[in-house]
This record gives sequence, C-alpha cells and structure tokens, in this order.
Amino acid sequence: MTGRRRFLAAGAAMAGAAWGAGCSRAGPPLPPGEMLATGHALGHRLRDGPLPAAGESRRVRVAVVGAGVSGLSAAWRLRLAGFDDFEILELESGPGGNARWGENEVSAYPWGAHYIPLPTREARATRVLLAELGVLEGDPDAARPRYDERALCQAPHERLYHLGAWEEGLVPLAGRPRSDADEWARFQGRMHAFKAMRGRDGRRAFAIPLEHSSRDPALLALDRVTMHDWLRAEGFASEAVHWVADYACRDDYGCAHRQVSAWAGIHYFASRDASATNADPEAVLTWPDGIGFVVRRLAERHRLVPLAGALVHRVEEGAREVRLSAFLSRENRTVEIRAEHVIWAAPFGFLARALSPLSLGRGGGGEGRLTDALRTWTYAPWLTANLTLAEPPYVHHGAPLSWDNVIHGSDSLGYVVATHQGVATRPGPTVLTWYLPLAGDTPAAGRQRLLATTREQRARAALAGLAKPHPEIASLTRRIDVFANGHAMARPVPGLIWGEARKAVTARRGRLHFAHADASGLSLFEEANDRGVQAAEAVLAAAGGRVKSIRFEG
Repeated sequence: MTGRRRFLAAGAAMAGAAWGAGCSRAGPPLPPGEMLATGHALGHRLRDGPLPAAGESRRVRVAVVGAGVSGLSAAWRLRLAGFDDFEILELESGPGGNARWGENEVSAYPWGAHYIPLPTREARATRVLLAELGVLEGDPDAARPRYDERALCQAPHERLYHLGAWEEGLVPLAGRPRSDADEWARFQGRMHAFKAMRGRDGRRAFAIPLEHSSRDPALLALDRVTMHDWLRAEGFASEAVHWVADYACRDDYGCAHRQVSAWAGIHYFASRDASATNADPEAVLTWPDGIGFVVRRLAERHRLVPLAGALVHRVEEGAREVRLSAFLSRENRTVEIRAEHVIWAAPFGFLARALSPLSLGRGGGGEGRLTDALRTWTYAPWLTANLTLAEPPYVHHGAPLSWDNVIHGSDSLGYVVATHQGVATRPGPTVLTWYLPLAGDTPAAGRQRLLATTREQRARAALAGLAKPHPEIASLTRRIDVFANGHAMARPVPGLIWGEARKAVTARRGRLHFAHADASGLSLFEEANDRGVQAAEAVLAAAGGRVKSIRFEG
C-alpha cells in the first residue's frame, strides 16, 4: 500500500487547461448542484466594517473561538476534566473547519481533509481521542496499537494516471530512464535517513506534533530555503523526484515545492514512524466523510454545539478578563462576551484584525512584535468539487479504481472515492471528491479568481480536469457541488515554522491562548488536536486545578 504518505515505500495555476476550458465555453448543460463557500462574506465584514456595537453583555469562564478540530479538541479536553462553563463561537453554520463534510442519498463525503495517518507516539492526544471513539482499539500508549478495520483504508489504495494509463502507486517512473529510478532510490534513502535521525539535542529530527522536533541549528536551517532549492542543491534533478515533492507539498500545504520550506517538505516524508498490529506502518485512517467522521462523533458524544454564524470582531485582553465582541449574523446584532480565558482556535489572520491594541503588549515581546507576527501567516486558497456519479468511472487502461486517484501533469490533486470504504465494491452510484489547490497563484490572486468565478465555471473546471483519464465523466455525472475555501490553510513558506513570528506567538502567555494549527504552521489534524488540548490544559491549570496531561511528555 502506498497512501499519500507512502512515496518512500513505492519502489500552479487554476486547473491549468481545465480551468481555461471551463471559463471559455459554455459546453453542454450541467447537472444540478450547489455552490458553497466558507463564510467569506461575513468574514469580510471584519475587514470592511463597521459592525454594530454590543447591545448585550454576558459572562462565561472560557470562550473558545472556532469549532474546527483545534476548537473542538480544546472543548473536549475541558469536558474530560469536568469543566463545562465554556462557550464555542463559530463563524460558519456548523462545526468542522477544514474537516467539514456533506452527504446525499448516495454517500457522505468530505469537503476538506479526508484521512489521518496512523498517529505517532508523540501524537498521544490524537491516540487518546481515537481510542475514545473506538477507532483505536485498546491502549493508546501501546507500541503497536490495533485499529478498527473499518477505518483502515481498504485496497486498492492509490493509483496514478501517467502516459495514458493508470498505474499502481504515485511515483511516475514508467517510461523514464534508469537514472530516474536511481535518483528516486537515493531520494528515498535520504528521507529514510531523516526519519531515523536525531539532532544534537537528542530529539527526533522531524516529529509530529512538530513541537517535539529537534532544535538542532543544522536542521532548522532547512526552514530558510525552499524544498525545490534544497533538492537542486542536493543534486536531485529528476522530474519524477521533483513531481513527487511538488505533489506532496500541494497535498498537505496547498502550495508548490518552490514555495514551501525544505523543513516542511522533508517533514511530509520523515515525520511518521507509527506502527500497528493490524496495518502497514504507513496506513491511513479514512471514512466516507473524511475527518468529518471524527468531528461529528466528537461533537455528538460531548454535546459540543457551537454558537454558529458568530463573527468575533474585537478581542481585548485585560488583567482579569478578555472581552470579545461577537456579531451574531443570524440575529443581526453584537454581543459582548466577558471571559476569564479565551482559546483562539480560528486562523490567526482573523485575530490580527480583531485584536485590540490595548492587549498587544501582554507578554510575547511587545506590541509591535505580536502585531507583526500575526500578520505573517498567509493562507492557501482551494477549490473542491463533489461529483455524484450514476456508476464509477470506467477503467480504460491499467490499475483499477482506488481510494486515491491522481492525475500526473494536472494542477489538481485528483480525487478520492467516498464509497471506497464499503465492505464490497459496489457497481452502483458513487461520489468523487476532486481537490484543486490554487498553488500557482499568489494567495490574493487565487482568492480573487475564486470570487470571480461562477458555480458553472467551477463545475466545468472539475469536469475538464477529470475528462483526461475519464472521457465519459460528463455522461456519468448526475450532480456537481463545488466549494471554495479562500483561506484553507497556513502556507509553510521559508521562515514561518522556525522563524521569529511563530516563536513570538507560541511563547506568549496571558488570558488569550493560541490553539489553532496556525500555531504550528502546518495544517494537520494532529497539530490542531494537540494545540487545542494544550490550550485547554493551560486554562485548567490557570483555574487552579491539578492537570494530568493527556499530551506526550517525553
């Protein structure tokens, strides 16, 4: 099995021509569908203002801003400690964040993140959560846990459309000279060496959560160059190696390997060292609705119901409390929430606009430093489409339909199959989730493209992107829903992960706690989960209780 992180075991524009085709001609009538988006219209009110003043004030001990994985993880940890005096505020219509999902009469399906690799021992909070949900069976601290077979990705796992045929795995070596295979083997060797490496401080070179990674200066220097430039400096010239590295960076980070720091690029390949009693070490956990399965189960189990449609547009930290101004879009009014502590589990870009100057000097090195730090983060825009098909697409040449289906030479990441986890392959209707990171544009240009395009243009882009391997795709498609996310994830460009900005934010102490995956610079489930738990435990400790951490403390 090769999973999206299994390259080592396998021996920049909007959909390129696909987007152009979708925009330049009308084509045949499209099947029905919706155009969805993040709450950018409401979010832009924070940028454009003004918003009404608060007409009501209420108190709560802890306010959690954001109901994605990090915010729900924080709320979960509070609940585990018997702490219930908190309120969750969410900009969108419901929980999920980048793990949002949808469903129709055929299947549930993801809109964002769709799998979790087997969690490492450092990702202990994630293991504890998965054990509570029954996904990890038995002791979360076991060296080789057992996982629910229904959650482990079923075969066939992945394939690549390359040179007119589908081939197993994701490394495009077919038709290439022996030198490319030799260079790929050398790349594998380097990544395996990084996976086993420890820095001079004794820590793993690359760990997840990244907080447990080595601070060896020689390793941190990798954060100052791009993945592309590091590969060139190391003598890697093969198009196959560069394609794999670029694909990996677009997959996890939403930007090209010419934009991602080498530290982040290597982390993709070298950070996972988990094992299981009933799965390959590089296996992944997935469900029809992607990580939405975990979010939904967690929210239901602990009755985590956010106040939806709430735009937090002012945050003022004082010595004894934090005051939030939240515009409630469903009621067209603003309320003031006065909390002893605030767990910020939303993107830092929102906080940069909402934070009152009065609060900037509390810890973290002064007003200017924190202000500048929060504006350092940039975000990758994405387009996702869910296509409901009357039956699975045909296999014209090569490997059979897999969970993950990637198209070489495309700006998209290909698609995953929502019904893949069924016990038996079903010949009937299915849903394909197609992903397109707008990695070839600047983030601002990508967002403008998204805003300027219609549902029809987006749907035709998806169809055009899939027509190369599946010329019959239009005739099979019964519905196309499209989703635009202008600020999907933080971009780990050179200098973000181990630079001064992130250091200033994560070092800061006060009543405002940073829980979003932005605090790591990597938009990964384990990072979001760990940051949320860490923030909640800091709040519990400040409340005077004795806190036994569920995080890794090695």
